[in-house]
Amino acid sequence: MSNAVEKAYAEIRDAIMVGVFPPGTHLKEDELAKRIGVSRTPIREALRRLNAEGSVRFLRNHGAFVADWTMAEIREIFDLRGVLEGYAAERAAERCSADDVVRLRQLAEEMITLEAEGGPDFRSRIAEANGEFHRIIVQSAGTQRLGSMMAQVVELPLVLRTFHRYDREALRRSLNHHLEIVAAMEVRDGAWAGSVMRSHIAAAWHAIDSGAREEASRREAAE
Repeated sequence: MSNAVEKAYAEIRDAIMVGVFPPGTHLKEDELAKRIGVSRTPIREALRRLNAEGSVRFLRNHGAFVADWTMAEIREIFDLRGVLEGYAAERAAERCSADDVVRLRQLAEEMITLEAEGGPDFRSRIAEANGEFHRIIVQSAGTQRLGSMMAQVVELPLVLRTFHRYDREALRRSLNHHLEIVAAMEVRDGAWAGSVMRSHIAAAWHAIDSGAREEASRREAAE
């Protein structure tokens, strides 16, 4: 049963992350069971787990839906990310292994290469590398409690959505933040790493906020 739950959880979560199930999608247990190839029981458990993480919401007598956040909720999430990830970067700079630092630089440079080359799915590929980059930092911080807290605010589809909000100039600026964070890690400067990480998260919030305002203006103009 545990393997079936993990399979269901991973596949539903990944589908939400990449936009297969966009915000507001009704997640029907029978359809998910057929799609994933498990019974409805592990689907139900997986949905409860995703609900606890904030990716899924239950509506009374209607079932599970992919969460759709208000701008106020999104701002709160990014405020929390700034505090938690800034702290994680400070700790990680003083504790991460040499191998982790090497991997962080590889990922930072890979993201810059992906942006330069472009391609139809380059933003999704950047988001995937970005996810690993941030996970390494949280893991290197060396505190299980922080990792548990971060899982509720970093692993949301908002991270992927952010990369689709960036224009190319803002995206390049964000990717350069990664290089600066790595530079701070290489010299074990926690204050520097934490400061850049907080700026990095603040820039991500402004990308989402600006994109939302532009979309609202386009809708108003179309009406």
